[in-house]
Amino acid sequence: MIGIGIDTVEVERFRRALQQRPGIADRLFTPAEQAYGRRQRDPAERLAARFAAKEAVMKALGVGLGAFAFRDVEVVKAPSGAPSLSLTGRAAELAARRGVTSWHVSLTHTGLVAEAVAVAL
Repeated sequence: MIGIGIDTVEVERFRRALQQRPGIADRLFTPAEQAYGRRQRDPAERLAARFAAKEAVMKALGVGLGAFAFRDVEVVKAPSGAPSLSLTGRAAELAARRGVTSWHVSLTHTGLVAEAVAVAL
């Protein structure tokens, strides 16, 4: 294991941020992540979990905000429903430099909170 990261997001606070700053979704999420969110009854819960995953990846890599664009980390859903991560750009460069060859990610959410754990291997 190279690193582990965890993050928690308050869903209602995240929902308000999405509503008050319409362009923020484009800055934080890939088009596929945004489309996935729109297909859900409550997009804020799912998007908050994906945002938590992006921050958990930063922590697993030992970097802070600004080290890479949020869209450089994408939560991808397998046909089974299991989440995985796809890193591009600066995030992929940082992971490669640290010797990361694979990731494990776990997401969970309720109406109140969304959480994610990312493990860099």
